[in-house]
Amino acid sequence: SSSSRDEAVRDKRTRILSRGLPKQKPIEGVKQVVVLASGKGGVGKSTTAVNIALALAANDSTKEVGLLDADIYGPSIPKMMNLKGNPELTPKNLMRPLKNYGIACMSMGFLVEETAPVVWRGLMVMSAVEKLLRQVDWGQLDYLVIDMPPGTGDVQLSVSQNIPIAGAVIISTPQDVALLDARKGADMFRKVHVPVLGLVQNMSVFQCPKCKHETHIFGADGVRDLAKTLGLDILGDIPLYVNIRETCDSGQPVVISQPQSDA
Repeated sequence: SSSSRDEAVRDKRTRILSRGLPKQKPIEGVKQVVVLASGKGGVGKSTTAVNIALALAANDSTKEVGLLDADIYGPSIPKMMNLKGNPELTPKNLMRPLKNYGIACMSMGFLVEETAPVVWRGLMVMSAVEKLLRQVDWGQLDYLVIDMPPGTGDVQLSVSQNIPIAGAVIISTPQDVALLDARKGADMFRKVHVPVLGLVQNMSVFQCPKCKHETHIFGADGVRDLAKTLGLDILGDIPLYVNIRETCDSGQPVVISQPQSDA
């Protein structure tokens, strides 16, 4: 039948494609890898990644947590985690992550000047990602949170195909334009067999600090609707709070600096 022929063609194509894929190899010392991704830039992904890493550590003090900034062109983890300087090298020539608030951090931002643009072609970016994944001495980590760059390009594919990933979390605002890209991000992870743990709706509502009136600046419930369509869970609903932005900009993320606040 035509359906069995189509299936045979699909199987053959999958086998041919898989020959060219790198074999997944765990990162030494790391038990679970969670990637945070968004199709679109500017939806608060890095802010969320930082606070999730800190929250994982705060929820269970026995767990060791690391944070990898895989955004080569626009690394923001150093500023948000209040870290500066170059990593030291171990006797085995591996980079030692910089640490703050108990979280081991690695970023391209530690290797280039803060204001220097990274003007690289794809192959150089892939080489840098490989170094950040394989040439870092993470020690023993229960969780490594990877802050992915926006989009569904080389970096996302390389990370997904090189290391086993426990799951991906997709961050989006409720805005239609952001949701289009968030859906692409979720579909990409499914195609490379990375489980999508769920979606986070960020900047969901703004409450006026004076009159307490609530405004849905980016629209209401867009991520919830997308989650229903994709059959995924909503993991969190984060309002547009000024203290979330201010604390990350000052290098004191809200989870660590204001643990009792609503944010």
